[in-house]
Amino acid sequence: MKVVAAWSGGKDSCFAYYKALKAGFEVISLVTFMQSENVSSFHGIGSDLLDAQAKAIGIPMAKVVTTPENYEAQFKSTLLKFKSKGVGGLVTGDIFEVAQHEEHWLERVCREIGYTPIRPLWQGNTKKIFEEFIEAGFKATVVRTKLSHLGKEWLGRQLDKEFLDEILKVDNVDPCGEGGEYHTVVTDGPIFKNRIKLTNTEKSSSANFGRLEILKFEITPKKERMSKNVERT
Repeated sequence: MKVVAAWSGGKDSCFAYYKALKAGFEVISLVTFMQSENVSSFHGIGSDLLDAQAKAIGIPMAKVVTTPENYEAQFKSTLLKFKSKGVGGLVTGDIFEVAQHEEHWLERVCREIGYTPIRPLWQGNTKKIFEEFIEAGFKATVVRTKLSHLGKEWLGRQLDKEFLDEILKVDNVDPCGEGGEYHTVVTDGPIFKNRIKLTNTEKSSSANFGRLEILKFEITPKKERMSKNVERT
């Protein structure tokens, strides 16, 4: 089946895309919904960094600016445009129901436009999902925290075993941040032909959230790693 993958730039959407590929789906494009032309809706990732992710992976990306009022209409309209190209399914990184959406919202919307929802992480154990993500070789950096749960010191940290060990000790925080405790940006992994290096960042905070402002980044080749992977196989 031809499908498109909802893309936030963070770990869950990335890992779901990876799992969909392994399951044999033909992912023809990423789809990102934006709060403005410059910033994504959910993780607040800059448009230029989203473009860099798509370029590093080697896949097209459709970016669609929405508002809370027109989100569902834009969501449907975007997917219907892909349906005319033979797409029949949408991959998402949902683990549980999306906050601020009605229960079973995705199933309803997909049913109304004739799509199949594909959710490789759905109802999974979040500790296990985190472990599988890092074991697969993905690299992700924390770019947003809910300050009532995680302080600014968590910003800029890379997801790894040490991160998991520490976050499991924090009360009322899900290992994958499913309560909105933290968000990430993915910079490398098995689906990336090149890696992204964050070269200049700055921590900031406003209202209830801390943010890692990504001021500069670069795309770098990973030929050495690719050659090592060939040797191992």
